Amino acid sequence: MTVNRTRVALGVAVLLAGSALYAPSATSGVPARGGSHHAHSGDHAHQHSHPHPQPPDSTESGQVVLDWERVAFATVYPVTPVPVGVPLLGYTSTAMYDAMRASSWRHDSSETAAVAQAAHDVLVHHVPAAASSLDTSLATSLAGVPDGSAQDRGVWIGKKVAARLIEERADDGYLDTSIHYTLPTGIGVWQPTPPATDMLGAWIGSMDPLVVKRLARVDGPDRLTSDDYTTDYNEVKLLGGTGSTMRSQAQSDTAVFFNSNSATMVGDALVRYLETHPETIAETASLFATIHGAMTDSLIRCWQLKRDVGFWRPFQAIAGAADDGNPDTAPEPGWTPFQPTPPYSDYVSGHGCVTSPAVEVIRTRLGETTPLELRSSNFPTAPRTYATLTQLEHDALNARIWSGLHFRDAMSDAYAIGHRTARVVMQRLD
Repeated sequence: MTVNRTRVALGVAVLLAGSALYAPSATSGVPARGGSHHAHSGDHAHQHSHPHPQPPDSTESGQVVLDWERVAFATVYPVTPVPVGVPLLGYTSTAMYDAMRASSWRHDSSETAAVAQAAHDVLVHHVPAAASSLDTSLATSLAGVPDGSAQDRGVWIGKKVAARLIEERADDGYLDTSIHYTLPTGIGVWQPTPPATDMLGAWIGSMDPLVVKRLARVDGPDRLTSDDYTTDYNEVKLLGGTGSTMRSQAQSDTAVFFNSNSATMVGDALVRYLETHPETIAETASLFATIHGAMTDSLIRCWQLKRDVGFWRPFQAIAGAADDGNPDTAPEPGWTPFQPTPPYSDYVSGHGCVTSPAVEVIRTRLGETTPLELRSSNFPTAPRTYATLTQLEHDALNARIWSGLHFRDAMSDAYAIGHRTARVVMQRLD
């Protein structure tokens, strides 16, 4: 079954469905080369198709959302590869946003309790081994809410919202391991590197989107004989190899810095920024639901293309250049990428498809000059502070080329997908 994923906020949908939920007692950036031209206006066809009433303004603190974003990062990423965890962040942030909205319609319900309970229940469902730690985090959140009927109602609403989301997403394609990468060997076609026999997470490309109805479209990788491909090939060959003498130390450091968890790097920086620039629970929950919804839907499109187009990685292209039909792409025996290549194809970049929507949402909601301090597992004592989001995107995009992992076209089109997806998600969830 395919569920319509163009969501009205779930809490409001439940509210409008009837009064059962409210029982009397709670015990009941910019692409580097013209990326924007790849995305087509048809992706906007369904925005605003389901207008919904707005809940009253909330005055509760957004700290509980920040706390549970941190909990989600710490729960998901010890146990999943980066792309596999992105939908879990989407589910969790969606549950928090929906619980906040559902609770905000009542003056006798704690939004903080609702948000904490919803996040807890979604994470326990997907990462049951972390239940004990999640229970402790929930107890900490609820300890900050006065005992009584408001806490009880918030908890009850959070449970109901989480259960509804879990039910609706039960057959959305997450972890459907029957789906595989099946493209035959050929010039320009990515193939797994032994001992791997499949791409990681081929099923991600078949998931139901979380927010949008139609995924952003791009024009596909450049032809192997095109001038653009020739330019990209020679760029990554020159700057992205382990033995490159043309890549500067600053470029090398940037490549290594951004070869960290792209699904949490920007989000973690945003959490820390908002702790010193606090917003309400409604603003904070909306912000993260939009970011992680856009990241999830952008990644789904990315994985469709990685699986169904299967464009080869630079190390494969450089090894096979003698057979690519292009006289201007000379092979280089023994060329290896500066950073390890993940087990999936080049086009489009997963790193780009999760970084760009997050940055675009922050740019639109908080401003281009929102300062973010990014931290990398590869430079634990040397964070980087970006005064503008454009500069952040510039470094994140180019880092993957300097790492030898992607052609520029794969990066530019990933950013086009991410930016367009973010704009559609923002319009749908406003």
